[in-house]
Amino acid sequence: MTVVSTPIFAQAPRHSAVAISTANTNRDGTGTIGTVFTAEATDGSSLDNIVITATGTTTAGVVRLYKHNGSTAFLWREILVGAITPSATIGVFTRRIDCSRPENACHLPAGWSLRASTHNAETFNIHAEGFDY
Repeated sequence: MTVVSTPIFAQAPRHSAVAISTANTNRDGTGTIGTVFTAEATDGSSLDNIVITATGTTTAGVVRLYKHNGSTAFLWREILVGAITPSATIGVFTRRIDCSRPENACHLPAGWSLRASTHNAETFNIHAEGFDY
């Protein structure tokens, strides 16, 4: 974000999503990771919500979120996934991260992106909602 003396406010709201399914046990950002959200190229972006939803049965595992600077991925969060067999009375695994809370704040500078991987070979849809500066 360019340093200026004038305040900068949220511009256009954005939504982005990716489906991940390739098992990746690495915590260093190597291997297969999907791009969930890419920051605006000039002033960056901020996320309001991240929603992780399985598309079917899950076993005990982890979904990992990384902040990526264009060349290196940095582990940001690990979300534990429980074993769930969905049915008419049991929903699929879903987790929402409220990025408006200080402990979950997700600001992406220009050129950065949010990426994700799954520990087990199970499919998750990951949605990110936010805005550009």
